[in-house]
Amino acid sequence: MAARIYLDHAATTPMRPEAIAAVKEGMRRWANPSSPHAEGRGARAALEEARARIKAALDWDGELIFTSGASEALAIGLGRAKAGRRIVSAVEHDAVFRAAPGAEVLPVDRSGNFDGDWLSEALASGERPVVAIQSVNSETGQAQDLMTAAAIVREAGGVLLSDCAQSTGKYPLPRADMVVVSAHKLGGPPGIGALLLRDFGLLEPLGGQEYGYRAGTENLPAALGFAAAVEAPWPAVNLETELGAAVQRLHRAIGPAGGTPVMGYGTLSAWIKAIAMPGMSAAAQLMRFDMASFAVSAGSACSSGTLKPSRVLASFGVDPEVAARTIRVSFGWNTTADEIDAFRNAWLEIAAAAKKVA
Repeated sequence: MAARIYLDHAATTPMRPEAIAAVKEGMRRWANPSSPHAEGRGARAALEEARARIKAALDWDGELIFTSGASEALAIGLGRAKAGRRIVSAVEHDAVFRAAPGAEVLPVDRSGNFDGDWLSEALASGERPVVAIQSVNSETGQAQDLMTAAAIVREAGGVLLSDCAQSTGKYPLPRADMVVVSAHKLGGPPGIGALLLRDFGLLEPLGGQEYGYRAGTENLPAALGFAAAVEAPWPAVNLETELGAAVQRLHRAIGPAGGTPVMGYGTLSAWIKAIAMPGMSAAAQLMRFDMASFAVSAGSACSSGTLKPSRVLASFGVDPEVAARTIRVSFGWNTTADEIDAFRNAWLEIAAAAKKVA
C-alpha cells in the first residue's frame, strides 16, 4: 500500500510531539486541581501556568475559561452572555446554530464577507446584541473582516464573539469580546478548548470550577498539551515558501483540467481549499481519493458524513451543482510540499478518468 497522505487538517490535525510529551507529563500529575492538599495545589499551579502560557502565546490579555472544546465554548459564550439578541452569520459552523437557536441570521455579500450594511441596520434598535462572526470558514477558507465587524458591534454597544477554531496559531486573534479556540485544530489534544473573554462580566456565572463559569474537574493533562501546542510555531504559506509554491502549482493545474476553486474571491486562508471537480460528485471523489491513499473531506467533519447539500456553500452563493462536486483539502503544521504535489497529480488523474466516463 502507498503511504497515506493526510489533508483533512481542518477536521483535526495530528498532535505535535511537544503536545504528546506534555500530556504524558500531565498524566503523572494526577491530583485534582481543586483539592486543598499539596498534591492538589501542585496540580492547580500547573493548570494556572498552562492558562498563562496559552494567553501569552495568543497575545490575549483578558480571561480564559478552559472548556471541552469549541462547541462547549460556543454554548457558554452564546448561551450565557449578558445580552439580549443573538445574531449569527449565515456561514457559521453548525455548533453556532445549536448554541443560539432562533438567532437572527446575518447574510454574507457577494465577496463572501458579512453584510456590513445589514448588520448596521439590524443593530440600530439599540438592544444590546451578541454577534457571532467566525474568523475563517471551515469549508472554504473564507476569512471575515473582523476589524470592521468589531467597530460596527462596538458602536452599537454589543458583544462580538468570534469562532477562531480554524485560525488560531496561524493568524493573530481578532480583538473580539469573546474568542473560541479549539486545541485539536492546532496540534493539541482533542477534548479541550477555551473561551477567551475580555472580562468575566460578559457572562452569567454558573458555579463550579473555572472561576465559577464552568463546572467539572479540570483536565490538566490536556491543558498542558494545549499550552505546548499553541506555543509551537506554524510554518508560513506564501509565495516565498515551498508550501506556498506547491499550493500555487495546485491552483495552476486544476484550471485547465476543468477544476473550479470554490470561493476564488474575497480574503482566503492559505490552509483550506475548496475545489470542485467536473463530472464527479463529492462522495465519489472522497472514495477515489481514499483508495488512492489521500484523506480529504467534503465540508466540515460534523456534517460531511451526512452527504446533504452544504448549508455553508449555499449561503456563500455557490451553485448547488458546483457544491455537489466540491471537496475540501486542508493543510496543517506537518504538511509538506511533496504531499500537496502528490495530491495535485492524483486530482488530475481522477479528473481525467471522470472526463473519459462523461
